Amino acid sequence: MNRRSWIGSSLLLLTVASAGVGLAAWKYGSIQANAAASANQPEPMESVSVSVARDVEHHQTATSIGTVLALRSITLRNELAGTVSQVKFVPGQTVEAGAVLVALDVSVEEADLRAQQAQAVLAKTVLDRRRALTQDQAAAQEEVDRARADLDVAHAQMARTKALIARKTIRAPFRARVGLADVHPGQYLNEGTQLTTLQGLDEAVHVDFAVPQHVALGLRQGATVEVFTGDSSPVAARIVAIDARIDPATRNTMVRARIEHSAAVPAPGAAVRIRVPVGLARKAVAVPVNALKKGPGGDQVFVIEPDRENKQRAHVRQVESEAMLGDDIVIYSGLSAGERVAASGAFKLRDGVLVVASGEPARSPEPDHLLSQQ
Repeated sequence: MNRRSWIGSSLLLLTVASAGVGLAAWKYGSIQANAAASANQPEPMESVSVSVARDVEHHQTATSIGTVLALRSITLRNELAGTVSQVKFVPGQTVEAGAVLVALDVSVEEADLRAQQAQAVLAKTVLDRRRALTQDQAAAQEEVDRARADLDVAHAQMARTKALIARKTIRAPFRARVGLADVHPGQYLNEGTQLTTLQGLDEAVHVDFAVPQHVALGLRQGATVEVFTGDSSPVAARIVAIDARIDPATRNTMVRARIEHSAAVPAPGAAVRIRVPVGLARKAVAVPVNALKKGPGGDQVFVIEPDRENKQRAHVRQVESEAMLGDDIVIYSGLSAGERVAASGAFKLRDGVLVVASGEPARSPEPDHLLSQQ
């Protein structure tokens, strides 16, 4: 029994060992087959669009908020008290220089003027008579002088009354657009009452804005800044004045720029955004903004370069980026002009991956023996 039991156990162990060896051989063969299949498959590649870095001169910039100002802007007030007899403007309309806007009642002044004119006529008649008598030696020279003085006084009174009438007739001092007003005929106005505002209609406007003191040190009269009035393209403005003092509270300096011949500028009083150059222009390169990737070590781009087998591969490059120029990003260091970088599709790349530019045929890598035959 013991002999038969030992033989049975031995046969069982032999059967298990044989099965294990067979399973191991099958597994090894499967691994080798998969490895051979993988070796025959092409290396994966990614399709990206490629852009060439180009030289640019870039200014660092600062941003400020400015206010549009008309070259000529006034608040219209009456110099003399009086009752309104005529209102000859409509809020919002354009008036020409010299146009009558408001006329106060001048009936008393006109009556005084007529009386003074009569006095002047009488004084002139008396003067002529005295001169004639003087020639006949019938009147003294003193009487002639007194008559001449009376005529001069009459003329002076007439001039004063005409000036009062003119000051009660309020005219536009320049071509302008009239603001809102609440003035009506029959209304009594005290001296210095605000009537309306006038914004000059000129071919240019001013923009006032504040910049930090270190930015103001680099600005010069005649330098150009960019004014953004909304979604439209920026408008060029020329600096015409820089304030002589720095605000001790904010450490900012006021700057005034002038915009010439632009229909895109909003009305006076509107707020606009100003882009101000800081320092001197620097040499840099520009690439599409979608070529830049934010990594744990900073800004990166994927540079496309051929390997030893002339296959195009993407390699990570650390760069120092700056501001945007439209759809491009400015690179100050880490990249040279003429180098090719991945743009669209760069987000899916990794260092060393095989790439093909979109629009180019994606050729699978050929076996080494085929490459050596070419």
